[in-house]
Amino acid sequence: MRIASGWKDYKIIATGDGYKLEQWKDIILLRPDPQVIWKGERNLFAYPHIDAIYMRSERGGGAWNFKRQLPNFWTIQYKNLEFKVQLMGFKHTGLFPEQAVNWERMQSLIERSVATGRKIKILNLFAYTGGASIACAKAGAEVVHVDAAKNMVERAGENARLSGINKGIRYIIDDCKKFVLRELKRGNRYDAILMDPPSYGRGPNGELWKIEDHLFDFVALATQLLVEKPLFMLINSYTTGLQPMVLGNILQLLLGDRVGKIEAYEVGLPTEEGIYLPCGAGGIYYNG
Repeated sequence: MRIASGWKDYKIIATGDGYKLEQWKDIILLRPDPQVIWKGERNLFAYPHIDAIYMRSERGGGAWNFKRQLPNFWTIQYKNLEFKVQLMGFKHTGLFPEQAVNWERMQSLIERSVATGRKIKILNLFAYTGGASIACAKAGAEVVHVDAAKNMVERAGENARLSGINKGIRYIIDDCKKFVLRELKRGNRYDAILMDPPSYGRGPNGELWKIEDHLFDFVALATQLLVEKPLFMLINSYTTGLQPMVLGNILQLLLGDRVGKIEAYEVGLPTEEGIYLPCGAGGIYYNG
């Protein structure tokens, strides 16, 4: 497991009974987490300084229960990156802290390559609020950031400006598959591709996406956009039960004949209890 242990503005205080107690700078949140199937060492709901709790509904979904008035948004930093945090629907905050391990891995690969004089062009698919786009741009890459949700792309632009990035990222609001198909027709190629596909969803015209059924074909399509000697291709997944080796196998089958290495791994976060919270899986092909 790769642990995102470099945070100073974020930490997990405790876990248990389906919830995680987190501190985002000065604000403490209690949110559900499907990986937390163990009993807590204490009653997390009785913690004295909680600012907001996301309460699940028996009918699905849920809502935030505020213990005090919170700002509409606040910011947190990870090293030289800064992000906007905002309480949103379905328990989200607009940022996944465990992804810092992937940010750093990509930055290291980019910086080493840029130092040799190579210009790096990166495609970020299902790019959400831009954590990975910003990390890659900060390392010196040109990034094309694609997501179908307009509000998430707008947030990505805000995060980039918070991190001092005013150029180097091109923002595209589009269905990722349709964008990849158009790029293939245009003959565009990328030095690296990363993607963070959802477990389940529907496109703007009702197109069904189910990761178990559609991921392999989509990755196969996207790999056609890679240059002959790509720097990396990274797949991240939050889907519960999808093992890291699944991602590794996909990359091996599609890119195993190229010069480079393939790794598959869990990503996670440390907790103050002395355990690690699993937060999904990653797979990376890299050549650098």
